Amino acid sequence: MEIEEKVRKKRAEGIDIIDFGIGDPDLPTPPAIVEEVKRQLDDPENHRYPSSSGEPEVRRAVADWYKKRFNVSLDPDGEVVILIGGKEGIANICRAFVNPGEKVLCPDPGYPVYSQGGTLLSDAVPIKVPIRPEKNFLPDLDSLPSDARLFYLNYPNNPTGAVVTKEFLWRATTWCTETDTIFCYDNAYSEMTFDDYVAPSALGCCQGGRLIEFGTLSKTFNMTGYRIGFAVGDAKLVAGLKKVKAQIDSGAPMFIQKAMIKALEMYNGAERPQVVMDNIKVYQERRNVMVKGLRALGYKIDPPKGTFYLWLRVDMPSMKFAEKMLNAGIVCTPGVGFGEFGEGYVRFATTQPVARIEEALERMAKM
Repeated sequence: MEIEEKVRKKRAEGIDIIDFGIGDPDLPTPPAIVEEVKRQLDDPENHRYPSSSGEPEVRRAVADWYKKRFNVSLDPDGEVVILIGGKEGIANICRAFVNPGEKVLCPDPGYPVYSQGGTLLSDAVPIKVPIRPEKNFLPDLDSLPSDARLFYLNYPNNPTGAVVTKEFLWRATTWCTETDTIFCYDNAYSEMTFDDYVAPSALGCCQGGRLIEFGTLSKTFNMTGYRIGFAVGDAKLVAGLKKVKAQIDSGAPMFIQKAMIKALEMYNGAERPQVVMDNIKVYQERRNVMVKGLRALGYKIDPPKGTFYLWLRVDMPSMKFAEKMLNAGIVCTPGVGFGEFGEGYVRFATTQPVARIEEALERMAKM
């Protein structure tokens, strides 16, 4: 929030800002999806209240997609719920199942909604789970407290870009089963991967137990502003989430839900459709240009295999580095905003064209 206010002032002064701060795709929504939204909007039936749990045909489309993409079978009636973006589901699952004073395991650094929007707003206690570079930004499962109510995990990872193997997910699901911990797997970036890495679903590695997985069209199809996502998994967890949603929202707009069907049907088996691969090609080029440029400036950084983020180790407090960048007209996100163990890092989102990335690197070189 402090950075946003400073950016606003800089822009008001007429300073040219190159913004790598927010993880919001600058690429457009595929035209076929936009046209489908318009077509569905023309139908007056889609102007009415939707179901808070999602329209039946949309839930079926999500179940079909999981079968094609991950070879996971789901009951669309009991194991799928449509969300107003993944964020609300990630927060509301705490409201459904976590009591005041109970412990919630939150990766650090991690998406702030885990510890704040979900845990703290439920009067629960966030327990930091360090994810450190020496362990490839994976948590040490053997050191986790066994008396937690819920465990958040997210790969491909925001903010680090780290990825995970099926074997690790199997271990994580097994640990949650043995400790009776609710496993909340945030798989928002499953389709944003590079270098032949294909992200798995935790459900595909599940050995029973209580698991709910969150997904979204936001990054896959450049649809952040549409606010549409889903949660799938254990029927009791899905039912609890539906119960909370029934009391606090009226569901995503029907015309957006039904356009979601068009997007998911673009998949042919596990293969990502061309529109998604075109996005990946753009982000991979940007990633490569930025990594090469940062290395030329003396930074040690490896190209991440997932997300469109670069997690850069810097030699000063992250807020101070971000302020220095802002003085050069560059916005990055201070790592401390993602938790205690994010200090000393900053996050760059590659949501700018290559020409702007090269200009930002030139500005950094002058500094």
